Amino acid sequence: MAVLETVVLAFWVMLPAYVPNNAAVLAGGGRPIDGGRTWNGKRVLGDGKTWRGTAVGTAVGAALALGLNAVAGDVGSALSVDLPTFPLAVVVALPFGAMLGDITASFLKRRTGRERGAAFPGVDQLDFVVVSLLLAFLVAPDWFLETFTLGVIAVIVIITPVLHVGTNMIAYQLGLKDEPW
Repeated sequence: MAVLETVVLAFWVMLPAYVPNNAAVLAGGGRPIDGGRTWNGKRVLGDGKTWRGTAVGTAVGAALALGLNAVAGDVGSALSVDLPTFPLAVVVALPFGAMLGDITASFLKRRTGRERGAAFPGVDQLDFVVVSLLLAFLVAPDWFLETFTLGVIAVIVIITPVLHVGTNMIAYQLGLKDEPW
């Protein structure tokens, strides 16, 4: 598979995981998942992880995956790339995994003494990828192994931090985020 095809495929299969956290920021607010609880004197997650943001982020990512399924053949033909469709379990697993990865990172931040919005290099950029991929593998291992080749995973690990930092800087400039990371 050519490099450009691998990049297109990697971006395509990760879109349902790339979008949820951005959607959650736009729809955020509401009741925190941790309900304000603390553990060893520190918030469990913090105010930034809400039920509404998690639900909206997951729903937007799932809707996107369904939309991608509807156009996979046409887009793939136009780009001369064989684009996969997402099995129904993966339609939910990728975006929910993205949200769960972000929640997990928030938990780790609190345990390591970082405040909400504090940088956590590496974890901030790849938390949602790791959990999304893990959930996709658990719900559809055959599809996962066929789709997420070593080359595709390598591209994801390389492009995700660049996309993450870029979109966060844009959100910061638009006043949607309090910090540019």
